[in-house]
Amino acid sequence: MGAGHHHSHDHAHGHAGGDFGRAFAIGVVLNLGFVLIEAAFGIWSNSMALLADAGHNLSDVLGLLIAWGAAVMAARPANARFTYGYKASSMLAALANAGLLLVATGAILIETVNRLFDPQPVPGMTMIAVAGVGIVINSATALLFARGRKHDINVRAAFLHMAADALVSLGVVIAGALIIWTGQSWIDPAASLVIVVVIGVGTWGLLRDSVKMALLAVPDNIHEGEVRAYLAGLPGVTAVHDLHIWPMSSTETALTAHLVIPGGHRGDGFLHEVGHELDHRFHIGHATVQVETGAHADHCVDCA
Repeated sequence: MGAGHHHSHDHAHGHAGGDFGRAFAIGVVLNLGFVLIEAAFGIWSNSMALLADAGHNLSDVLGLLIAWGAAVMAARPANARFTYGYKASSMLAALANAGLLLVATGAILIETVNRLFDPQPVPGMTMIAVAGVGIVINSATALLFARGRKHDINVRAAFLHMAADALVSLGVVIAGALIIWTGQSWIDPAASLVIVVVIGVGTWGLLRDSVKMALLAVPDNIHEGEVRAYLAGLPGVTAVHDLHIWPMSSTETALTAHLVIPGGHRGDGFLHEVGHELDHRFHIGHATVQVETGAHADHCVDCA
């Protein structure tokens, strides 16, 4: 029997998180400054919508810090204790980010419900001015992460959070205008409730994806059946078993498989070609393939 191990680091999907250190730094500084300003005006103006938006932005700042730290950790080399390196820290970061958003959502929801039953007068023009600044800052930050959102769940989370924040800030501007127009104070906590819904929808998607990664599920962009069919269709292969596909990090995928090729041994060239095709067809950059020639392979439990 023989085994081959193929690595590829030629594509952007292998380095997405590590290329965004500057974007994370700029995003953290801009948004932390805005959170302090928005929270101060929210307290001064008694606006629950501004405070809710500030809380949302603060959770995103902490999320950016977590994702940034994970990107730095993932770039550290492997060692004798952590033979895969620290790549999986990006998956833990995404999970922690989702948990953080859930906590923030719960806190904002409780205060919003209380304020719905006891509306307070709010200066609409203050809401418009502060939230208008938020639209600019959040949109600019989202653009920093736009190019990497398709390859890294943490970069995608950062992009979605900032884009959602820009939309939420737009909602606060609209709420401020409605308060000026109608004089109705209940519009402020109602806007806050909409913010909670926006956060909740986004958090659910991030939490779902994070849990799947933590459970080592096959990444969504890879179809196990197609990979199995490709391997089973290789020349001389009569069966495929012990096929496992899992995320090593938020950007890299690994595979192990046994190929049954009775009566023939395939050399390094065959294994290298298989690894190359797995990388370019399915974006699986860490493939370990073992070739079996013995009859005992017929007793496998999950042969193709």
